[in-house]
Amino acid sequence: MKLYWSPRSPFVRKVMVFAHETGAAARIETVKTLVSSTAANPELMRINPLGKIPTLVTDDGQVLFDSYVICEYLDSLNRHRKLIPEKADARWQALRWHALGDNLLDNSLLWRNERLRPAAQQSPETLAAYDAKTRSVLEAAGLAATAVTIGHVALAVSLGYLDFRFPDLGWRDGRRTIADWHESFTLRPSYQATLPVDA
Repeated sequence: MKLYWSPRSPFVRKVMVFAHETGAAARIETVKTLVSSTAANPELMRINPLGKIPTLVTDDGQVLFDSYVICEYLDSLNRHRKLIPEKADARWQALRWHALGDNLLDNSLLWRNERLRPAAQQSPETLAAYDAKTRSVLEAAGLAATAVTIGHVALAVSLGYLDFRFPDLGWRDGRRTIADWHESFTLRPSYQATLPVDA
């Protein structure tokens, strides 16, 4: 399989953590790909009309995009315990946590883009809204120390992105439970093998 990839994309990282957890990582060839919200990548758009990463080309030539879709595909190859549970209660809990993590990533990327604008062009109201939404998710993300699911992966990666891009946020302050959970997750080989870098 071929994954169009960047070492700093949190959505790519989610796929790669998931791939390591399911045992699929060794089957994936990564292709470093530059994408931007302000410029199109014509080469990537020839295979993915969205022009986004991650984009996965399977062994039989299917092109899959959207990190959740790619994770679901990788889980379909997984012969062991599924990371996207099939039983209703466990499934909805995992998908709820996944939605929290994914939307925290979406919010964080928009927040970072606003912070990168020249100071005179930044909107204090918009920055305050991103801050409030982030803190709301942090309060809601009460993870249990259960077997790893896609929800755990999404939240671990989103918290790691806060560490990577918002080191001044202090998201752990007053949130001992989720901070301790995240600290334990960072010890997993899948997390250590996918640390983001600006390169």
